[in-house]
Amino acid sequence: MPVRDLNYTRSVHIGALSIELHIPGCRSLKEKRSRLKPLLARLHREFNVSTAEIAGNDRHRSASVACVVVSNDARQVQRVLEKVLVWIEHNRPDLQIVDHQISVL
Repeated sequence: MPVRDLNYTRSVHIGALSIELHIPGCRSLKEKRSRLKPLLARLHREFNVSTAEIAGNDRHRSASVACVVVSNDARQVQRVLEKVLVWIEHNRPDLQIVDHQISVL
């Protein structure tokens, strides 16, 4: 039977980034999906975050997107989510960040 160290504690930190995006010039939901799908996939590959569109699915010029990361270090969670914002601003000029919020538990 394995020995359990009762003094050992595990810390789990979960960070969530919600982003409100404006998609200028977007004329249809199909075009919106063609812009968002590659963004979400790239964020997953670059930063190892889980991503999803969480609201505004029926609006073609705006989107609410979430990114979530789990780590044993709260500072690392914060850094990763801040890097996601910077990456979007620098690499996706076709999308405008209207608002964002980072929450770390």
